[in-house]
Amino acid sequence: MNPINRRELCVALSSFAALAVAVGEGQSPAQAQDNMAIPPPPGSPGDRVLSTQRTFPFADLPVVKTANGETRAVVRGVLPTGEAVELHETTVLPGHMPHPAHKHRHSEFVMVREGTMEFDNNGTPERAGPGGVFFAASNVMHGLKNVGETTANYFVIAIGRDSVVQPV
Repeated sequence: MNPINRRELCVALSSFAALAVAVGEGQSPAQAQDNMAIPPPPGSPGDRVLSTQRTFPFADLPVVKTANGETRAVVRGVLPTGEAVELHETTVLPGHMPHPAHKHRHSEFVMVREGTMEFDNNGTPERAGPGGVFFAASNVMHGLKNVGETTANYFVIAIGRDSVVQPV
């Protein structure tokens, strides 16, 4: 059996709790999973090869509303050159975080479109507004919080695969 980290355990426990609540409220397990705020890591089983160019109109992106705002999945898959990628757009309410600080194997670029975001850079807070970019490196604690007085909006590009292989 492969060991799991605390983030994976928390995500799994949250998923089971949400699934139990949703099934109790008459939702199917598939509908309950649609309400999860944290997507699986890029390069997960079933991710397709992204080899065809296309456009992703904003109006066509599926919206998942959470207590903290909303998120829209754009695309996920594996490039023909082998890199696993995932892109999503998130809007966060003032004073909220999309989820607690965490770390994972893949890296992420976060591009702020609107508002003022605070990036927890391994315990050091850093701020950026529209046009600013944060980089969350592999296996380093990071988190985001909307520290402005209006909603904040940003895009996340996740690159790399989560893996049981440990860095040397």
